[in-house]
Amino acid sequence: MTAETQATIIAAFLIFCRVGACLMLLPGYASVRIPAQVRLFIAIALSLAISPGLMPAIRPMVAGATDDMRIAMAMGELATGLLIGLLGRVFMAALQFAGSLVANAIGMGQTLGVPIEDHEAVPALVTLVTMTATVLIFSLNLHAEIVKALVASYGAMPVERGFGIRAALASLVDNLDETFRLCLRISSPFVVYAVVVNFAIGLANKMTPQLPVYFISLPFTLAGGLVLLGFSVREFLTIFVEAYRTWVLFG
Repeated sequence: MTAETQATIIAAFLIFCRVGACLMLLPGYASVRIPAQVRLFIAIALSLAISPGLMPAIRPMVAGATDDMRIAMAMGELATGLLIGLLGRVFMAALQFAGSLVANAIGMGQTLGVPIEDHEAVPALVTLVTMTATVLIFSLNLHAEIVKALVASYGAMPVERGFGIRAALASLVDNLDETFRLCLRISSPFVVYAVVVNFAIGLANKMTPQLPVYFISLPFTLAGGLVLLGFSVREFLTIFVEAYRTWVLFG
């Protein structure tokens, strides 16, 4: 094997490290419902698809590097890919948290559904919301925009710089702050609903202690929560998808 061929293979492997690590955590691609072989083939296909445009910048650097430097580059690319994927995964974690909050607020917290993104069962409402959000991500072609963002990431986080831990932690903390404020924003009507309904139930229980008001009111609480969900679910998902689109396009 010639030195040029070896450099080309290692450069392609470095690209695969970033792409594969990112897809391992991104919403949709990282679902446990997708077989590991399918995810591997998708990562290889995307890596080969974007390699021609990135190879001229990466191959000369790899050709002049020692073995220690190449290992450090591979570790840095893995960490960079995991960071990008984790930033996207935080959005889905915030949505799951908001869905759990909504489910508990309207009395559906104990109704478990089939797990879609994770191995553990979650409330059926959380499964519905996260599955719908994942379908919207693919329907709006944001999964393809992720590929463009990965290519653009080589300009913001080039291979030769390695993995910047301080910048990565700052990005992660900022993303956590943004996504969980988003979570509070989209679930705020249900927080107000839960406070009002539980206050009313507690007051009624205080006035008529001989009646099991909590169990009698549960169907009405659930019905009111579902009506509120029906009116607000469009804005709920729209706000989430717009925030995710902003992150994908502008990082």
